[in-house]
Amino acid sequence: MSDLSAAEMRVLVAVDGEGSVSGAGERLGLTQSAVSHALRAAERKMGAVLFSRGRSGARATAAGVVAVGHARRILRVMEVMKADTYGAARGEVTGTIRLAAFRSAAFHLLPGVLVRFGQRHPRVTVDVRIVPDLGRGVAGEVADGRADVGVVSLPVYVEGLVSKELYAEPYLLAYPKGHPDPRSLPMIDWHENCSGETRRWLARQEWIPPGDITVEDDGVVISMVGHGLGAAIVPRLSAVGAPPKVATAELGDDAPVRRVGYVTTPELAGPVVVRDLLGELRTLKG
Repeated sequence: MSDLSAAEMRVLVAVDGEGSVSGAGERLGLTQSAVSHALRAAERKMGAVLFSRGRSGARATAAGVVAVGHARRILRVMEVMKADTYGAARGEVTGTIRLAAFRSAAFHLLPGVLVRFGQRHPRVTVDVRIVPDLGRGVAGEVADGRADVGVVSLPVYVEGLVSKELYAEPYLLAYPKGHPDPRSLPMIDWHENCSGETRRWLARQEWIPPGDITVEDDGVVISMVGHGLGAAIVPRLSAVGAPPKVATAELGDDAPVRRVGYVTTPELAGPVVVRDLLGELRTLKG
Protein backbone atom coordinates (compact mmCIF):
# COMPACT_ATOMS: atom_id res chain seq x y z
CA MET A 1 0.00 0.00 0.00
CA SER A 2 1.33 3.43 -0.93
CA ASP A 3 0.83 6.55 1.18
CA LEU A 4 -2.07 8.91 0.78
CA SER A 5 -1.33 12.18 -0.95
CA ALA A 6 -2.25 15.51 0.63
CA ALA A 7 -4.92 15.92 -2.05
CA GLU A 8 -6.48 12.58 -1.11
CA MET A 9 -6.47 13.50 2.57
CA ARG A 10 -8.21 16.78 1.76
CA VAL A 11 -10.88 14.80 -0.07
CA LEU A 12 -11.45 12.57 2.97
CA VAL A 13 -11.82 15.58 5.23
CA ALA A 14 -14.13 17.36 2.78
CA VAL A 15 -16.40 14.35 2.26
CA ASP A 16 -16.67 13.88 6.01
CA GLY A 17 -17.37 17.56 6.59
CA GLU A 18 -19.94 17.95 3.82
CA GLY A 19 -21.54 14.54 4.16
CA SER A 20 -21.56 13.94 0.43
CA VAL A 21 -19.27 13.52 -2.57
CA SER A 22 -20.94 16.36 -4.43
CA GLY A 23 -20.63 18.70 -1.44
CA ALA A 24 -16.96 17.84 -1.10
CA GLY A 25 -16.47 18.64 -4.77
CA GLU A 26 -18.03 22.08 -4.32
CA ARG A 27 -15.84 22.79 -1.32
CA LEU A 28 -12.64 21.74 -3.09
CA GLY A 29 -13.51 23.04 -6.56
CA LEU A 30 -13.41 19.53 -8.05
CA THR A 31 -15.84 17.55 -10.14
CA GLN A 32 -17.87 14.82 -8.47
CA SER A 33 -16.05 12.18 -10.51
CA ALA A 34 -12.67 13.54 -9.40
CA VAL A 35 -13.73 13.32 -5.75
CA SER A 36 -15.06 9.79 -6.24
CA HIS A 37 -11.81 8.75 -7.94
CA ALA A 38 -9.71 10.18 -5.11
CA LEU A 39 -11.94 8.53 -2.53
CA ARG A 40 -11.62 5.12 -4.20
CA ALA A 41 -7.86 5.57 -4.43
CA ALA A 42 -7.66 6.39 -0.73
CA GLU A 43 -9.73 3.35 0.18
CA ARG A 44 -7.55 1.15 -2.01
CA LYS A 45 -4.40 2.46 -0.35
CA MET A 46 -5.86 2.09 3.15
CA GLY A 47 -7.27 -1.35 2.41
CA ALA A 48 -10.66 -0.47 3.92
CA VAL A 49 -14.00 1.07 3.02
CA LEU A 50 -13.87 4.57 4.51
CA PHE A 51 -17.33 5.87 3.61
CA SER A 52 -20.69 4.25 3.06
CA ARG A 53 -22.29 5.97 0.08
CA GLY A 54 -25.95 6.12 -0.77
CA ARG A 55 -28.81 8.40 -1.73
CA SER A 56 -28.59 10.15 1.63
CA GLY A 57 -24.94 11.04 1.11
CA ALA A 58 -21.64 9.69 2.42
CA ARG A 59 -21.03 8.67 6.01
CA ALA A 60 -17.68 7.66 7.50
CA THR A 61 -17.36 4.03 8.55
CA ALA A 62 -15.49 3.12 11.73
CA ALA A 63 -12.31 2.90 9.65
CA GLY A 64 -13.19 6.19 7.97
CA VAL A 65 -13.55 8.02 11.29
CA VAL A 66 -10.01 6.96 12.19
CA ALA A 67 -8.63 7.85 8.76
CA VAL A 68 -10.31 11.26 8.68
CA GLY A 69 -9.01 12.10 12.15
CA HIS A 70 -5.45 11.27 11.10
CA ALA A 71 -5.89 13.18 7.84
CA ARG A 72 -7.02 16.34 9.64
CA ARG A 73 -4.06 16.19 11.98
CA ILE A 74 -1.54 15.52 9.21
CA LEU A 75 -2.87 18.34 7.06
CA ARG A 76 -2.76 20.65 10.04
CA VAL A 77 0.86 19.73 10.77
CA MET A 78 1.69 20.56 7.17
CA GLU A 79 0.08 24.00 7.56
CA VAL A 80 1.92 24.66 10.81
CA MET A 81 5.17 23.46 9.25
CA LYS A 82 4.83 26.10 6.52
CA ALA A 83 4.11 28.84 9.06
CA ASP A 84 6.96 27.73 11.32
CA THR A 85 9.40 27.60 8.43
CA TYR A 86 8.31 31.04 7.22
CA GLY A 87 8.74 32.39 10.71
CA ALA A 88 12.25 30.96 10.99
CA ALA A 89 13.21 32.50 7.65
CA ARG A 90 11.54 35.91 8.13
CA GLY A 91 11.65 36.30 11.90
CA GLU A 92 7.87 36.71 12.19
CA VAL A 93 5.23 34.02 12.60
CA THR A 94 1.94 34.28 10.72
CA GLY A 95 -1.08 32.04 10.38
CA THR A 96 -3.93 30.79 12.53
CA ILE A 97 -3.99 28.72 15.69
CA ARG A 98 -7.18 26.94 16.71
CA LEU A 99 -8.04 26.90 20.40
CA ALA A 100 -10.96 25.04 21.99
CA ALA A 101 -12.12 25.52 25.57
CA PHE A 102 -15.07 24.91 27.84
CA ARG A 103 -17.32 27.92 28.41
CA SER A 104 -16.07 29.36 31.71
CA ALA A 105 -12.43 29.00 30.64
CA ALA A 106 -13.13 30.83 27.39
CA PHE A 107 -14.90 33.65 29.26
CA HIS A 108 -12.59 34.13 32.23
CA LEU A 109 -9.18 32.57 31.54
CA LEU A 110 -8.43 33.08 27.87
CA PRO A 111 -8.75 36.86 27.43
CA GLY A 112 -5.60 37.64 29.42
CA VAL A 113 -3.72 34.76 27.82
CA LEU A 114 -4.63 35.94 24.33
CA VAL A 115 -3.65 39.56 25.06
CA ARG A 116 -0.16 38.46 26.03
CA PHE A 117 0.08 35.99 23.16
CA GLY A 118 -1.04 38.66 20.70
CA GLN A 119 1.70 40.97 21.88
CA ARG A 120 4.26 38.29 21.07
CA HIS A 121 2.69 37.24 17.77
CA PRO A 122 0.67 40.15 16.35
CA ARG A 123 0.23 38.49 12.95
CA VAL A 124 -1.16 35.22 14.29
CA THR A 125 -4.94 34.85 14.40
CA VAL A 126 -6.42 32.77 17.22
CA ASP A 127 -9.68 30.99 16.40
CA VAL A 128 -11.44 30.26 19.71
CA ARG A 129 -14.29 27.77 19.91
CA ILE A 130 -16.42 26.97 22.95
CA VAL A 131 -16.97 23.23 23.25
CA PRO A 132 -19.25 21.67 25.90
CA ASP A 133 -17.34 19.75 28.55
CA LEU A 134 -19.20 16.52 27.78
CA GLY A 135 -17.98 13.13 26.62
CA ARG A 136 -14.88 13.47 24.48
CA GLY A 137 -15.47 17.22 24.59
CA VAL A 138 -12.53 19.54 24.01
CA ALA A 139 -9.99 16.71 24.04
CA GLY A 140 -11.91 14.96 21.27
CA GLU A 141 -11.76 18.09 19.12
CA VAL A 142 -7.97 18.12 19.46
CA ALA A 143 -7.64 14.38 18.84
CA ASP A 144 -9.84 14.62 15.75
CA GLY A 145 -7.79 17.47 14.30
CA ARG A 146 -10.42 20.20 14.70
CA ALA A 147 -8.40 22.14 17.29
CA ASP A 148 -4.68 22.56 17.92
CA VAL A 149 -4.86 23.21 21.67
CA GLY A 150 -7.63 22.63 24.16
CA VAL A 151 -8.31 23.89 27.67
CA VAL A 152 -9.95 20.98 29.48
CA SER A 153 -11.02 19.46 32.75
CA LEU A 154 -8.58 16.73 33.72
CA PRO A 155 -8.23 13.85 33.49
CA VAL A 156 -9.07 13.27 29.85
CA TYR A 157 -9.88 9.84 28.51
CA VAL A 158 -8.79 10.40 24.92
CA GLU A 159 -5.62 8.63 23.89
CA GLY A 160 -2.66 10.04 22.01
CA LEU A 161 -2.61 13.55 23.51
CA VAL A 162 -0.09 15.54 25.51
CA SER A 163 -1.63 17.11 28.62
CA LYS A 164 -0.53 19.27 31.54
CA GLU A 165 -2.36 20.46 34.64
CA LEU A 166 -2.48 24.24 35.02
CA TYR A 167 -4.24 24.64 38.36
CA ALA A 168 -6.91 23.15 40.62
CA GLU A 169 -10.04 24.92 41.87
CA PRO A 170 -12.58 23.86 44.49
CA TYR A 171 -16.25 23.21 43.87
CA LEU A 172 -18.58 25.62 45.65
CA LEU A 173 -22.25 25.74 46.57
CA ALA A 174 -23.97 28.50 44.59
CA TYR A 175 -27.33 29.64 46.01
CA PRO A 176 -29.74 32.61 45.96
CA LYS A 177 -28.21 35.37 48.05
CA GLY A 178 -29.85 35.83 51.43
CA HIS A 179 -31.37 32.34 51.67
CA PRO A 180 -31.13 31.15 55.30
CA ASP A 181 -30.57 27.44 54.54
CA PRO A 182 -29.00 26.92 51.09
CA ARG A 183 -28.57 23.17 51.59
CA SER A 184 -32.34 22.75 51.86
CA LEU A 185 -32.94 24.10 48.36
CA PRO A 186 -33.76 22.02 45.30
CA MET A 187 -30.63 21.14 43.35
CA ILE A 188 -29.92 22.34 39.82
CA ASP A 189 -27.75 19.74 38.12
CA TRP A 190 -25.66 20.07 34.98
CA HIS A 191 -23.79 17.76 32.67
CA GLU A 192 -20.02 18.05 32.81
CA ASN A 193 -16.91 15.91 32.66
CA CYS A 194 -15.65 15.50 36.20
CA SER A 195 -13.17 13.21 37.89
CA GLY A 196 -14.05 9.96 39.59
CA GLU A 197 -12.99 11.57 42.87
CA THR A 198 -15.61 14.30 42.42
CA ARG A 199 -18.33 11.83 41.51
CA ARG A 200 -17.55 9.74 44.61
CA TRP A 201 -17.67 12.84 46.84
CA LEU A 202 -21.07 13.83 45.45
CA ALA A 203 -22.40 10.30 46.01
CA ARG A 204 -21.36 10.42 49.67
CA GLN A 205 -23.26 13.65 50.45
CA GLU A 206 -26.63 12.63 51.88
CA TRP A 207 -27.82 16.25 51.93
CA ILE A 208 -27.63 16.58 48.17
CA PRO A 209 -31.04 15.70 46.67
CA PRO A 210 -31.49 14.45 43.09
CA GLY A 211 -31.42 17.29 40.59
CA ASP A 212 -34.84 18.86 40.04
CA ILE A 213 -33.57 20.70 36.96
CA THR A 214 -30.79 19.48 34.68
CA VAL A 215 -29.10 21.62 32.05
CA GLU A 216 -25.98 21.32 29.89
CA ASP A 217 -24.27 24.65 30.60
CA ASP A 218 -22.94 26.06 33.85
CA GLY A 219 -23.82 29.59 32.72
CA VAL A 220 -27.49 28.57 32.60
CA VAL A 221 -27.09 27.00 36.04
CA ILE A 222 -25.85 30.27 37.55
CA SER A 223 -28.66 32.21 35.90
CA MET A 224 -31.25 29.82 37.34
CA VAL A 225 -29.71 30.08 40.81
CA GLY A 226 -29.93 33.87 40.52
CA HIS A 227 -33.63 33.57 39.75
CA GLY A 228 -34.20 31.55 42.92
CA LEU A 229 -34.88 28.20 41.29
CA GLY A 230 -32.46 26.32 43.53
CA ALA A 231 -28.82 25.78 44.47
CA ALA A 232 -26.01 24.16 42.51
CA ILE A 233 -22.54 22.73 43.05
CA VAL A 234 -20.16 24.31 40.57
CA PRO A 235 -16.40 24.85 40.15
CA ARG A 236 -15.24 28.24 41.40
CA LEU A 237 -14.57 29.51 37.87
CA SER A 238 -18.22 28.99 36.93
CA ALA A 239 -19.27 31.48 39.58
CA VAL A 240 -16.91 34.25 38.45
CA GLY A 241 -18.97 37.23 37.30
CA ALA A 242 -22.18 35.74 38.68
CA PRO A 243 -25.17 38.10 39.10
CA PRO A 244 -25.41 39.96 42.43
CA LYS A 245 -28.30 37.71 43.47
CA VAL A 246 -25.97 34.67 43.53
CA ALA A 247 -23.90 33.86 46.61
CA THR A 248 -21.39 31.05 47.10
CA ALA A 249 -20.27 28.98 50.07
CA GLU A 250 -17.38 26.61 50.55
CA LEU A 251 -18.14 22.91 50.85
CA GLY A 252 -15.64 22.02 53.56
CA ASP A 253 -12.09 20.78 53.82
CA ASP A 254 -12.80 17.64 51.83
CA ALA A 255 -14.51 19.48 48.97
CA PRO A 256 -13.73 18.08 45.52
CA VAL A 257 -11.63 20.03 43.07
CA ARG A 258 -11.66 20.48 39.33
CA ARG A 259 -8.25 20.21 37.72
CA VAL A 260 -7.89 22.46 34.68
CA GLY A 261 -5.23 21.82 32.08
CA TYR A 262 -4.40 21.86 28.41
CA VAL A 263 -4.10 19.20 25.75
CA THR A 264 -2.46 19.13 22.36
CA THR A 265 -1.04 16.50 20.06
CA PRO A 266 2.60 15.37 20.24
CA GLU A 267 3.30 16.66 16.74
CA LEU A 268 1.89 20.13 17.47
CA ALA A 269 3.65 20.61 20.81
CA GLY A 270 6.90 21.58 19.09
CA PRO A 271 6.19 24.45 16.64
CA VAL A 272 7.01 27.90 18.00
CA VAL A 273 3.51 29.37 17.79
CA VAL A 274 1.90 26.49 19.69
CA ARG A 275 4.75 26.31 22.16
CA ASP A 276 4.38 30.02 22.97
CA LEU A 277 0.62 29.68 23.46
CA LEU A 278 1.18 26.77 25.84
CA GLY A 279 3.71 28.91 27.69
CA GLU A 280 1.10 31.62 28.21
CA LEU A 281 -1.42 29.06 29.40
CA ARG A 282 1.08 27.82 31.96
CA THR A 283 1.01 31.25 33.62
CA LEU A 284 -2.59 30.64 34.72
CA LYS A 285 -3.10 30.31 38.46
CA GLY A 286 -6.85 29.90 38.52
